Amino acid sequence: MKLEKQFKLTDEKEVRFYVAIGASAGGLEAIETFFTNMPHDSGNAFVVIQHLSPDYKSLMVELLSKRTRMKVLRAEENVLVRPNHVYLIPPGKSLKIFHGKLLLSDMDHSKGVNLPIDIFFKSLAEDQGEKAVAIVLSGTGSDGTRGVRSIKEYGGMVMAQDEESARFDGMPRAAISTGLVDFVLSPEAMPAQLVGYSRYSSLKLSDSIDHLSTENETMTRIFALLRDKSKVDFTFYKPTTIQRRIERRMSLHQIDTLNEYYHFLTNYPSEVQFLYKELLIGVTSFFRDPEAFAHLSEKALLPLLKSDDPELRCWVAGCSTGEEAYSLAMSLQQLMKEHSIRKDVKIFATDIDRDAIQFAANGVYPVSIAADLSTSLLSKYFHLTTDSYQISRTIREMVVFAQHNVMRDPPFTNISLITCRNLLIYLQPVLQRKVFDFFNFSLKSKGYLFLGSSETVGDMAEYFEVIDQKSKLYKSRGRARHLLETPLLAASDTRTRALKARYAGIRAGLTSPEEERVLEMYLEAIAAEYLPFSLIVNENLEVIQIIGDSKDFLRLPSGKMSNDLTKMVQKELAIPISSGIQKISRTNTELNYANIRFKVGDDIKLISLRIKQLKVKRTMDPLFAVLISEHKKPDAQEGSAIQHTFDLSRETEDQLREMEQELQFTRENLQATIEELETSNEELQATNEELLASNEELQSTNEELQSANEELFTVNSEFQSKIIELTGLHNDIDNLLSSNLIGQLVLDENLEVRHFSSIVSEIFKLIRSDIGRSITHINHFIVDCNILDLIVEVNRNGRMIERVITLHDGTRYLTRIAPYLIGPKIFSGTVVSFINLTNHKLNEIQC
Repeated sequence: MKLEKQFKLTDEKEVRFYVAIGASAGGLEAIETFFTNMPHDSGNAFVVIQHLSPDYKSLMVELLSKRTRMKVLRAEENVLVRPNHVYLIPPGKSLKIFHGKLLLSDMDHSKGVNLPIDIFFKSLAEDQGEKAVAIVLSGTGSDGTRGVRSIKEYGGMVMAQDEESARFDGMPRAAISTGLVDFVLSPEAMPAQLVGYSRYSSLKLSDSIDHLSTENETMTRIFALLRDKSKVDFTFYKPTTIQRRIERRMSLHQIDTLNEYYHFLTNYPSEVQFLYKELLIGVTSFFRDPEAFAHLSEKALLPLLKSDDPELRCWVAGCSTGEEAYSLAMSLQQLMKEHSIRKDVKIFATDIDRDAIQFAANGVYPVSIAADLSTSLLSKYFHLTTDSYQISRTIREMVVFAQHNVMRDPPFTNISLITCRNLLIYLQPVLQRKVFDFFNFSLKSKGYLFLGSSETVGDMAEYFEVIDQKSKLYKSRGRARHLLETPLLAASDTRTRALKARYAGIRAGLTSPEEERVLEMYLEAIAAEYLPFSLIVNENLEVIQIIGDSKDFLRLPSGKMSNDLTKMVQKELAIPISSGIQKISRTNTELNYANIRFKVGDDIKLISLRIKQLKVKRTMDPLFAVLISEHKKPDAQEGSAIQHTFDLSRETEDQLREMEQELQFTRENLQATIEELETSNEELQATNEELLASNEELQSTNEELQSANEELFTVNSEFQSKIIELTGLHNDIDNLLSSNLIGQLVLDENLEVRHFSSIVSEIFKLIRSDIGRSITHINHFIVDCNILDLIVEVNRNGRMIERVITLHDGTRYLTRIAPYLIGPKIFSGTVVSFINLTNHKLNEIQC
């Protein structure tokens, strides 16, 4: 207990740190080891959160009281948390803390899996902030992972048990995978680290860190180290954020001055990376602030989906580990299904942290996300694996993840919606303006901007219109602002210079080099004299290119502009062209139509139509060439060359009839298939939801049983020790009674035999199997008194009686009948002693 001498609390009424310990299966041993090594006067308060069965009477208070001198209590409603106390969560309850007081509530099983560790960690982070410490010990599943993120968001400290010492490493491994754990230690080593952290965190740092500014020479050198290592300049981040993060790192390493920490950074390059990660802590969750997401869906997503734009492009800036990007994708997918909308949706999700982007791209999340998502969303858009959820392929393909520095890299363009939540609060105003300039440049006119609950557009209000102040939803006013007007763009950054050059090129109206248009100019030159009028179209009958004079064949229809050839071409050609391309797509052969009657003004002309599929790369969509040429009216000499005339009307009618029959057949088959799939999907979805619920219940029950089993195992071990101890005492009493030649008969309050020595068998006809029988049923050899009456009298009034009795062989005994005391003036049964007077008299005579 050396730590107890090193660290003493000065103010016993104030809690230094609130330490929350989360454990499940295998956690009892780790908890006992932790408190065995934890000083009892550290000034910290401890709250232990376990997975306990609501039907099991926990013995944790008794077990833990033997491991620590701190007072161990079961948590009660509205009790004030005090230093040097340990509070245990009761079975079947959820625990929270508010203003330092514990609040109990019944577990809500209607929401699926119960995560009491996450619930308390989150509550502790919000209530105590930087005074919160979370420790994750042995357990299965991932309870505590979400809570760890909350603890770090509010500036707390996190420890996790190392996987080697954990009996079940599921919970510690899930916490470590977040990259937010400060220390990974065995339970034996945790107390020393906790005491050191507590001591240094309470000291006022000698380098006046409370008044740090970006002009401080040491801070400037630290910023330079970070920029060299990570290519990120933190100069214009908010000083309070930088200060808190650096203070935490100094406390963790027990460093007193900022200058010492700078030298520590130079000597240990890995610490630069840890500080970089500390400054980039991104805390997020699925559908964070559900009310704001509901307003976003109603006021922005649905109007965007119903717009005439063929493509919807969204940008999630500062996406962290991807939860917000996937939440947006799920919202869009839900709306498209509900309103039967088909639209090409692309979501660009970016973050400066490469590890976070990689995690997001994998799309694998702990089972604890079930607390943020409804069962229907989990079953639709996630696949449950052994210990995690995998995002579905449909949602994953909607999102493109990329590493991107929103303060430095060129922004995306033609964006309809930008979400940037809880990023701007960490930036100084000058950097916020730069980011808003980028957003304004990226957004289409009337595009939407979705910010965090504590963020506003500030002095950029002239560029963004408020749609919902509470939800922080804005719309672009469509007022262009040149990016080069932004002051920070003057920096000598290669990407910034590239952006300037690109922007200047656009403004100068530069076009492609003339050499690239040689083929196009050649076709234009010869088209009128040597080539028939030609069209290049795709399989959707969209015009790709026109060669030759189109005045006799094409027209622009009234209404909205369309690239559909069937709407542009003269009506006499619409049917043969559309049916011909469909036939070629099936047969892959060239098709020729001749003698098509075509009206030009008052004249009737005969048209020859040739359709041919072009050879393209495999990755390209199919393309078709449509060649239209005019035939002169044949004379008598040429008539012999024409063998027949092509009746387009009849051919068209037959083809239409065939296509209608085929279409009707296909519709019927499709409808039947859709109905079967809908039925199967509903059944599978219902089954999946039932399996999810059952799996969560079984997992929770398994952890509760494991915790109960550990307690029972510990209690059983103690009982075994007690049994061995009692066996030894029983042998001692037997030897004591047999060695002093005094007969002892012990009876309970019902006069049933509890114990007797071997000498008593000479007076009563007792054998070992008579233990438990009433003494009134046992015969004896006493001839001169009724000893049973004497025993009954002592058992009734508790007063001792002595008599001399004689056996049938003349042997005399001094008999003492006394009450069996179990407390002051409390007796339960009798003790009868027999001393052989005859042998004593003979010994005196012989002497």
